[in-house]
Amino acid sequence: MHALRALAAKLIATVFGIGYCPVAPGTAGTLAGFALFYLLRPEPFVHCALILGILLVGTIAAQHAEKAFGRKDSSRIVIDEVAGYAVAILFLPMTAGYLIAGFFLFRFFDIVKPPPVRQIERVLPGGIGVMMDDVAAGIYTNIVLQLWKSFS
Repeated sequence: MHALRALAAKLIATVFGIGYCPVAPGTAGTLAGFALFYLLRPEPFVHCALILGILLVGTIAAQHAEKAFGRKDSSRIVIDEVAGYAVAILFLPMTAGYLIAGFFLFRFFDIVKPPPVRQIERVLPGGIGVMMDDVAAGIYTNIVLQLWKSFS
């Protein structure tokens, strides 16, 4: 049963193997989030429910995957990018322009990790730490896009 749990955690945490991408797995994970939300274009209530579900399942999967991979916040864990991207585009028009801008801005904030994003990753343990730094990067992205929307 332990091996099955580890396999399930790895499948979810790597978003069905996307995290094994040899080049830029975080970008590949964000691209998976982009594809999901581009195809679904969910209404706000469904979008919030998706975020909560991804956060819950992703946190548990990331917790177990860290142990299975034997390292903290392995680059193979990309479910956090999907969650962060989902937050980045929350309550925004589901147009190609906003979704693409969200992709690039989220990648920027996720890579640069402006304060307190990096601190969140260091302070929070296990799966919650893996997920929450990307959620914080998603919040930064969302703020920028909301400001853009209000001025356009």
